[in-house]
Amino acid sequence: MAPAASAGNHGGNQGLYDSHYEHDACGVGFVADLSGRRTHDTVAQALTVLRNLDHRGAKGSDPETGDGAGILTQLPDAFFRAACGFRLPAAGFYAAGMAFLPTGDAAAAAAMATVERIAAAEGLAVLGWREVPHDSSFCGRGSLAVLPRLAQLFVAAPAAAESGLALDRRAFCLRKRTEHEAGLYFASLSSRTIVYKGMLTALQLEPFFPDLSDPAYTSALAMVHSRFSTNTFPSWPLAHPYRFIAHNGEINTVRGNRNWMQAREAMLATDLIPAAADGAGLERLLPILDVGASDSASFDECLELLHLGGRSLPHAILMMIPEPWENHEEMDPARRAFYQFHSTVMEPWDGPACVAFTDGTLIGAVLDRNGLRPSRYWVTHDGLVILASEVGVLDIDPANVIRKGRLQPGRIFLADTASRRILEDGDVKVALAAEHPYQDWLHAGLLHLDDLPDRERELPGREELTTLQRLAGYTEEELRVLLAPMARAGAEPVGSMGTDTPIAVLSDRPRLIFDYFTQLFAQVTNPPLDAIREELVTSLSCATGPEGNLLEPGPASCRQIVVPYPVLSDSDLTKIIHINDDRDLPGFAAHVVDGRFRVAGGGAGLRERLAAICAEVSAAIDLVEGSGPDGGSSAGVAP
Repeated sequence: MAPAASAGNHGGNQGLYDSHYEHDACGVGFVADLSGRRTHDTVAQALTVLRNLDHRGAKGSDPETGDGAGILTQLPDAFFRAACGFRLPAAGFYAAGMAFLPTGDAAAAAAMATVERIAAAEGLAVLGWREVPHDSSFCGRGSLAVLPRLAQLFVAAPAAAESGLALDRRAFCLRKRTEHEAGLYFASLSSRTIVYKGMLTALQLEPFFPDLSDPAYTSALAMVHSRFSTNTFPSWPLAHPYRFIAHNGEINTVRGNRNWMQAREAMLATDLIPAAADGAGLERLLPILDVGASDSASFDECLELLHLGGRSLPHAILMMIPEPWENHEEMDPARRAFYQFHSTVMEPWDGPACVAFTDGTLIGAVLDRNGLRPSRYWVTHDGLVILASEVGVLDIDPANVIRKGRLQPGRIFLADTASRRILEDGDVKVALAAEHPYQDWLHAGLLHLDDLPDRERELPGREELTTLQRLAGYTEEELRVLLAPMARAGAEPVGSMGTDTPIAVLSDRPRLIFDYFTQLFAQVTNPPLDAIREELVTSLSCATGPEGNLLEPGPASCRQIVVPYPVLSDSDLTKIIHINDDRDLPGFAAHVVDGRFRVAGGGAGLRERLAAICAEVSAAIDLVEGSGPDGGSSAGVAP
């Protein structure tokens, strides 16, 4: 079993095992009191849900070594005040987190000193450390062999000047820097929530952590998870929940998501996340995603950045897991514009997934567009909300149930303990779609390849064509068996499905670079999709073009081209090559809004020049209006 206490080591590659093929298929659930009352009953009920999901978790060759189990709750302020031997500021003005430290005394002391040094550089004061009580008899041999030292860190801004989300942003900076500079892992570090988790079974979690049985440990919500780590080594850091989510499923697109996030890091900028004392900006927190972690961990890290960077948690969730909007003809145009705009900002994190999430006030879940990881929910007369991977996780009197149902594909289920109500899917999305004029932004910035004017292209001569075919890797067999029948008789080519081309490592011939750009799919539990018969939930189109700052989206974020298919013809490529030619470019419009000229559509160069002309015209109109005898518009001038 590989060491598992550090942030960057989650099992590693051993033998034929490759950590890049990590996927999860687990049990997830949560319990929330809509009234916002913090009680121990909510925690106890969530632990009951977890125990009833034990069959969804997995174990190793040692049946006492689980793949992982955990619980996320609100920060139990009264409990910590009684358990800590140091003074704490008012609730919300300090952050607490679970740290996995090295086991040796000297190594642990050095790690704690590093954390305190970084905390000072991030404008945080360390209030103290607390050793987390635990009973290692409720832990399998394999898990015990890699058991880290469990400690809780308490920090606050000097003079308790910051609270809530502002304090969490500083704590985020502290946590990311300790991961990068010291290799430490924090299961959580927040003023709102805390996570207890480990390489345990669902039945072991509560007895392993006696804190969870203390009546003083109270919360208005709790999220639990029992892990089945398919094709992966379990480890302490990879147990769920993470800082915001618990996940059942796989993210098929995780490699692309990670690569795109890494490419965007150079442009990240926001005033919301504070700079360090030495003036260092967001670059000190990079990379945002730990590529050595699981797909679920990367999803949580991206969600955390989007949320702390200014978006609400539902907004960030629906950016990452959008409902199928491309072929939904009856969707409200404003909602469609919301999804289309964000598709130009970030690609979806796609795959069969049920993601439960919370920020300590809101708690909810969202299902992928195919609905391949269903969940059920119940709401009772006394305001109890339960959601889980299956029915029967908690004994509830049917007479006390006022609402029940299943999470539907692409839909979001959201409970707000602050407003004390269930937020409906439609209401959430209508509010998000109305935050910005997404339709106007798309009209001004987005171009469709089909709408671009046709351009004349030069056809290559015979010798040049032969050279191009060689560059593209055409073989004599492909020309004779595949292309010739189509060119001569318009017949469908017939060839073998197999290939006798030797793999690169066994061949002395060079391979084309695009041979290595093959699509990777999860090889676990996913049925194949049919893009024709399942048109509603599939799409071949994509937006291509420059991207801006992910944390500050605006009208310029969607200045891209929509390509309907992933394969470009020579004519399509010619259109793109000449896209900056100003003549005959469609989509241009000049109109008057509030007495001012506005320009939309057209190429970037054309828009800029015409916008400058319109600005001069508007200024001239202002001058003429001001020169009239009664202060009004002069004759013959219409705004």
